[in-house]
Amino acid sequence: MNIDLIVVGKTDMREVESLVEMYTKRINFYCKFSITTLPDVKNTKSLSIKQQRTTEGEAILRQVADGDYVMLLDERGEEFRSLDFAQWLQKRLNSGIRRLVLVIGGPYGFSEEVYARANGKLSLSRMTFSHQIVRAIFTEQLYRAFAILNNDPYHHE
Repeated sequence: MNIDLIVVGKTDMREVESLVEMYTKRINFYCKFSITTLPDVKNTKSLSIKQQRTTEGEAILRQVADGDYVMLLDERGEEFRSLDFAQWLQKRLNSGIRRLVLVIGGPYGFSEEVYARANGKLSLSRMTFSHQIVRAIFTEQLYRAFAILNNDPYHHE
């Protein structure tokens, strides 16, 4: 299975980029993992929040194919402990899905069209994080899940 992470907008924090790069390399030891960074919406001052979500949503949906399994990282999504997330991932790996697409939206969330296309939603916490910091947190958790599944000595419980 290929796993793709779609993110909206570049990060301007070098520390976040370094963490994401490190965990991306580690994840690629277990599966083909890539990150697609979509450009920020232009002229946001002249657009409503809904228009921004719609524009971002159109860009996200252009990256998704019919057979993809799409999960949104969303504050209203299902929360997992790390072990439970690893089991969730294992079920996806065993299911025959060819491409798992995980999406981190922009600061205002997702359009209705993106929610309609998604197979589900994941939440990292009930707390709110910047959509840039979430990249580092999520790639670490994805790496942790693979380490758990492969009995690597990364996760301690």
